[in-house]
Amino acid sequence: MALLCMLPVTAFAAAAPRVHIADAKQLPTPLPYPYDEGANADAAVDAAFVRAKASGKRVLVDLGGNWCPDCRILAGVMQLPEVKPFLDAHFEIVSVDVGRFNRNMQIPARFHVVKLGGVPWVVIAEPDGKVLASSYEITDEHHTRPQAMVNWLAHWAK
Repeated sequence: MALLCMLPVTAFAAAAPRVHIADAKQLPTPLPYPYDEGANADAAVDAAFVRAKASGKRVLVDLGGNWCPDCRILAGVMQLPEVKPFLDAHFEIVSVDVGRFNRNMQIPARFHVVKLGGVPWVVIAEPDGKVLASSYEITDEHHTRPQAMVNWLAHWAK
């Protein structure tokens, strides 16, 4: 069961692009390794918020680890040619390596996540830092298909 913390939103904020694959098994391989283990996570998150304030976009913080198949699948879906331009138009995206829940744990804490219930954990925030969504629902049993993942993201697009 996914933990979810969201403010009410009445409708999709943007229409999700149609994904050309029906199953994660159809993603191009090898799947991406989206998390830079040596990155300065605090600086990367701060930079995403600076960009968001300038662009007016929301911030998408993707917390995970390269060891996690669901994290790599989400990264592969986010890189699909029909999805990446949509995400880039609506979000300032930052991926944060949390290792095996032993690295960069100050980042989830920054967004009032006391304990990560799983990864990938996605935080959607306004440029001022107000958290709109904080969840690992994006890859739960209801969001295993690529289109469902993209629909979840589109729900938070401005």
